[in-house]
Amino acid sequence: MTALYASDPTVIRGRLVPEEESVFRSPFQRDRDRIIHSSAFRRLKHKTQVFVAHEGDYFRTRLTHSIEVAQVARTIAGALGLNGELTEAVALAHDLGHPPFAHAGEDTLNGLMAPYGGFDHNAQAVRIVTALERHYAAFDGLNLTWETLEGLAKHNGPVTGALPYALADYNARHDLELHTHASAEAQVAALSDDIAYNNHDLHDGLRARLFTDDEIAKLPIVGDSYAEVDRLYPGLDPKRRRHEALRRVFGVMVGDVIDCSRRALQEARPTSAAEVRYLGRPVIRFSTGLWEDLKQIRAFLFARMYRAPEVNAVRTRVHRVVTDLFPHYLNAPQHLPEEWRKDVAQARDQTALARLVSDYIAGMTDRFALQEHARLTGNPDLMPDAEGL
Repeated sequence: MTALYASDPTVIRGRLVPEEESVFRSPFQRDRDRIIHSSAFRRLKHKTQVFVAHEGDYFRTRLTHSIEVAQVARTIAGALGLNGELTEAVALAHDLGHPPFAHAGEDTLNGLMAPYGGFDHNAQAVRIVTALERHYAAFDGLNLTWETLEGLAKHNGPVTGALPYALADYNARHDLELHTHASAEAQVAALSDDIAYNNHDLHDGLRARLFTDDEIAKLPIVGDSYAEVDRLYPGLDPKRRRHEALRRVFGVMVGDVIDCSRRALQEARPTSAAEVRYLGRPVIRFSTGLWEDLKQIRAFLFARMYRAPEVNAVRTRVHRVVTDLFPHYLNAPQHLPEEWRKDVAQARDQTALARLVSDYIAGMTDRFALQEHARLTGNPDLMPDAEGL
């Protein structure tokens, strides 16, 4: 049953370029389909989540992560009576703005772009779906609904202070009310992101042998899950034991969000999606106890995975790739692909050119960035070798 506070696809706030809506698909379903068919979504297949793609076919990429987030988000949205299509659209698009090489790539690009307005992957996602995707005859971007764009811009909460330029440019044309919270659907997508990466980073870290099952069994939630599996299936094959335990961790997090959010919504009693935005607080949330548990899990992952010596070695090498590519294109924009040169000719100043270069690099996959670096610098040393990058 659809809740009063769910986003209603029959009463949308429109698209920047008016279109006749589909007879067969709701506006939010149409948004989701356009996202799935976009070039940026396909490129997520070869963009890193934590490990560079060359380390093995079993580690998550941005694409598999986005699909997992969407699956969790649909489950939570359904349990809370929210619009599943809007939730899924935001979940599938939330990582479109990530550059190659995960957070290492973003940190490097943000530093290089500091004189030109910086780089923010959430703002870049909005820029991609409003400007950089160029396939439709009537408009640049995907011309998504206001509700989907709002969810992309502020699924992590209101955006205040100095706006990232990529977001400010669009917001000046199509006010996304950045000072308010997003819809409940977008809030679900944000927490589903937390659930997915906390769970699959434990799994990928184990597969990479950065830590052991016994070590993570000392963590909250995780330890109880392993204990339950051992009680129900004594002597289980280690790989099955791990899977059974981590899927229970997944279930605990999802169940907590559903239970806690139901209580928050019952207390707030919003009667429309608009009321959710103006409550002044999120209505989709973890319980205090589970949030504290997740802090411990994240601290463990930060120390043992995100800053592990093996991963830091990769960070150093990919930092070099992005650091070399950016000034190369800035000083020799004629080396950009032909389809980008019209934009180069129209760049008014160095800032406009730098933002164009940033757009191009941010759209690269890990593999293409490595190939371009080797081609342009004549230095193949940073390409994957027998030991992996």
